[in-house]
Amino acid sequence: MAMVIPSTMITDNVRLNHLAALDVIGADAEKFLQGQTSAQVSLADGEFAPLTCFCTPKGRMLANGQLLRLNAEHFRLILSVSLTDSLAAHLKKFAAFYRAELIHDTNITFIGASKEADTLAESLGLTLPEQPYAQSVNGPSSVVRVAGEMPRWLFCTTETTIEASSQQVVDDEVQQAAWQLADIRSGIAWLSEAQQDHFLPQMLNWEALGGISFKKGCYTGQEVVARAHFRGQVKKRLVHAELTSTTLPETGASIKTELDKAMGEIVASVRRDNDSVELLAVMNTKATEEAMPLYWEGNALTLLPLPYAIERLDPEQLAATLKGQV
Repeated sequence: MAMVIPSTMITDNVRLNHLAALDVIGADAEKFLQGQTSAQVSLADGEFAPLTCFCTPKGRMLANGQLLRLNAEHFRLILSVSLTDSLAAHLKKFAAFYRAELIHDTNITFIGASKEADTLAESLGLTLPEQPYAQSVNGPSSVVRVAGEMPRWLFCTTETTIEASSQQVVDDEVQQAAWQLADIRSGIAWLSEAQQDHFLPQMLNWEALGGISFKKGCYTGQEVVARAHFRGQVKKRLVHAELTSTTLPETGASIKTELDKAMGEIVASVRRDNDSVELLAVMNTKATEEAMPLYWEGNALTLLPLPYAIERLDPEQLAATLKGQV
């Protein structure tokens, strides 16, 4: 397989095949989601699209994603394509008691854009959001500004709409890798099937990204998640790092000390050039606090800064800031 080396800029409108849409539709859609997800669902109002996650009763993440509201009775969760069917099967056990339907619409396509986002938004009749987590909707199409230092927008639409727009969209491994590298540099880790039911949300720094509301009522796993937060019991955290290697680590690969003791595991990695890799890993906080030498397959790991503080960021605050209320 050819070596994929991303550029530092997303120059094209690129199809993102690793993402999928799980729609929740019906008169009880909001009420149903409120009891299942870490987001305060009412905040998803068509203008603000909060990050969120779904947990087991033990607080372990089944999936994380971004929650959009397309209309009063239609929500869309953007998540890893590898988790869509399993999350839908899990949620359907509870949706049976509500007027809510779960739909995995495979006709939906996702497009990442940066340089060409203005043109694409105009062709789809969308207003390009200026602030992270802000959303715009027009019929079958929507766009959300992605969090992070690089200006990026995630478009969600149908193949038919894209074809009618005459906009060029590439299905290119290099540009897809560039998008995933931007996620890594933004400190945003998307859970995949390989690590489902494995991490507390805080282990992916989800509360530091506004992905957990500590002001809402109960949801599945809420008690464990809240207890870990208020008692300071989170002993593993997401870190940003690099290493010199001609091989790309697999998801779940172990990070070890000089004495071969496992201290963490890789969540996402992208080849940066011919002999270096940039990654996100969930690490034992002791290893980072004590600055232990760390390795993957004998290759030394160098920690890099994250673009945010490891502290609670309430989605209520994010929504208020977006609307100019603070």
